[in-house]
Amino acid sequence: MPVDIQRIEMDQLPCWRIRNGADEVIVAEQGAQVLSYRQGDAAPIIWLSEEAAFERGQAVRGGVPVCWPWFGDLTRNPQPIKDAYQDQPAPAHGLVRNIDWLLRDSHSDADSATLEFVCNTQGDLPGWPHAVELSLQIRLDQRLHLALTSRNQGTAPVALSQALHSYFAISDIHQVTVEGLDGRPYIETLDAWQQRQQQGHLAFNGETDRIYLDLPPTLYLRDPGYNRRITLQTCGSRSAVLWNPWIAKAQRLSQFADDAWQRMLCIETANVLDDMVRLDSGTSHTLSVSIGTETL
Repeated sequence: MPVDIQRIEMDQLPCWRIRNGADEVIVAEQGAQVLSYRQGDAAPIIWLSEEAAFERGQAVRGGVPVCWPWFGDLTRNPQPIKDAYQDQPAPAHGLVRNIDWLLRDSHSDADSATLEFVCNTQGDLPGWPHAVELSLQIRLDQRLHLALTSRNQGTAPVALSQALHSYFAISDIHQVTVEGLDGRPYIETLDAWQQRQQQGHLAFNGETDRIYLDLPPTLYLRDPGYNRRITLQTCGSRSAVLWNPWIAKAQRLSQFADDAWQRMLCIETANVLDDMVRLDSGTSHTLSVSIGTETL
C-alpha cells in the first residue's frame, strides 16, 4: 500500500489520517491531538477510549493530548509558570488542548508521511500574553515521531511546562512493566508528593500517578499479553509522568468505561517541576518522542 494522507471527519472534529502501508495514524485538528496509532492488524499502540466523544471544545479521552504551557494543576507548577498566566480559573493541562491548530504543512515520500500543525498563541489564548509560536510535527515511518517546538518570538523570557500525554494500549495492566526507571527518583503524588526512588522495573497493583525525574532517553513498556515491547525514545526531556486511575477513579472519569483502566497506561514525555523550560527571547525548545515496537 502506498503512503497516503487524507482529511476525514470524526463526528464534529476535522481530522487527518496517515497511512503508511498497513500502519495508520489519525490526528485531530483540535489540539493537534493524535487520536490513534496502530501497526497493521496488531493491537493498537496508542489507546483511544471506547467512550471517546469527538465534540468541539471538549478534550478527547485517549490518544496524545498536548499539555502546554503548563502540566496538570497550574498551582502545582513552579512559580515562574504560574506568574506567566494572568487569568483565573486555570484549566487543567494548559490552554491548547481544545482549540483548533492550523495544518501548516503535509508531505510524503515512498517511506514516510509528515504533518505539521501550528498554534500561534499570542492573542488567541485568554490570560496568556506571550508571543510564543507552538508547532507539532507528526511523522510516520516504521515508527511514530512527535516533536513539539516552542519558539519565543517576544522580547521577554517565558517559562513553561509541557507534556505529550500519551495513552498506551495494553493487554492487561496487571501484566505489563515499564523498564528503564530503576534507581530513578520520582514524586509520589498520591502520598503528599513525597520524593522516592524506584527499585527495579515498575509493575502496577493500584492507582499510579508518579512524576519520574532525571530519566534516561529511552523507556520500554513490556507487554507479554500482546507479545511486544513498546519503545519510547525521547529528546528534550528529563521527566515523565506515569498514570493509571485504577478502579475507583476510573468510575469518576468522563469518556472512560469503568473497566478501561485495565487496558491503558499513560507514559507522558514531559518537562515538569525542575525540568521546566525557560525560553529567552528568540530561542526555541523541542520536546520529542519516537514510538515503536518489537516482538518479545
